[in-house]
Amino acid sequence: MEAAIKTLVTTFISTSKGKENLNKKEFQKLVSNQLGSIMEDTDSTSAVEELKRGLDDNNDGKVSFAEYLTLIGYVATSLSQSKSGSSADAS
Repeated sequence: MEAAIKTLVTTFISTSKGKENLNKKEFQKLVSNQLGSIMEDTDSTSAVEELKRGLDDNNDGKVSFAEYLTLIGYVATSLSQSKSGSSADAS
């Protein structure tokens, strides 16, 4: 798990070029390059823009590290549910 956490951090830092936030272009690149095999529509600029707007809690037009972690949480939960055959409503 330690390696996975380091990868998440270094991927964000590398894509943001050391800045605290990902701009629109950087976020599109990160989603397309890193999540394309487990998410749909990652090549669609409009779909990724809609995703970015949903993550952008402070409405600054950028994705912070905390907002990026929210995306990772959604993707991990979705992947876990699909692998286990469960749904969010199942007890």
